[in-house]
Amino acid sequence: MNEKTWTIQELLKVASDFLQKKGIESPRLSAEILLAHQLGMNRVEVYLNFDRPLEPSEISGYRSLVKRRLEREPIQYITGVQEFWSLDFLVEPGVLIPRPESELLVDKLHSLHSEGRVPGSPSPRLLDLGTGSGALAVTLAREIPGAFLVASDVSLKALRVAGKNAKRHAVENRIHFVGGDLFRPFKVGLSTFDAIVSNPPYIPHETFDSLPPEVRDHEPRLALDGGEGGMMYIRKIIKEAPDYLSPGGWLLVEMDPEQTREALRMIEEDPRYEEVMRTTDYSHRFRVVWASRRREDP
Repeated sequence: MNEKTWTIQELLKVASDFLQKKGIESPRLSAEILLAHQLGMNRVEVYLNFDRPLEPSEISGYRSLVKRRLEREPIQYITGVQEFWSLDFLVEPGVLIPRPESELLVDKLHSLHSEGRVPGSPSPRLLDLGTGSGALAVTLAREIPGAFLVASDVSLKALRVAGKNAKRHAVENRIHFVGGDLFRPFKVGLSTFDAIVSNPPYIPHETFDSLPPEVRDHEPRLALDGGEGGMMYIRKIIKEAPDYLSPGGWLLVEMDPEQTREALRMIEEDPRYEEVMRTTDYSHRFRVVWASRRREDP
């Protein structure tokens, strides 16, 4: 008796129903992305080939991908890519997956530069503190063509992936990657920058275990756990950043909406800062706090 011949449409229906039954978020989208990845297509091509019969090897490979998703592995780690600022970035286990909220850092700094408010323009020196996959550094290098960037991370694996992404988007000659924790690599010689952007770990330590398993069990805790209240790294960055900013330079930090009030208070109490503000994300919640280094020391 011959085995059933599956078409793309039939297999998608079965897979999405199964993922939904198992409680996987966005089951239909997940099924489509995984099948497109297995077949080397994009999702539009999948739709245009609904009636195409599938080879047994294709079905077997697809089942393996679906099984990984059932184990709550993030779909970005399965496919190896994540979109950020309409660009595809390589990601892999052990490296934080870029989030749409972090695009606010790019948008705000790009606006400041366009308004002529970033020192050093048209060729400012920028620092991406805790670069992860390099999404911020690479995007800023593309959006501000005259900028030179330094991208740091304590994770050597993250730096390796970030370097691949810089080459992928042809900006490797304008980004210098540095290993080390926060500002420690820059203490010697006291490097200064015209702007510093950072998406530091800001998940409260006490709530980490309640995160979705995709995040809790698969993404690097080092890049997520912000200590008590999630503020450990944010406090350090706010306290130390003025020593590494040129006069009039900018600090932009992403954080949880509930942390922005405390961050504003800290900055407002530090006489080295001025022009402190916060910006809302796509859900209209405060997400990015930004401030400038006072041009004259108090």
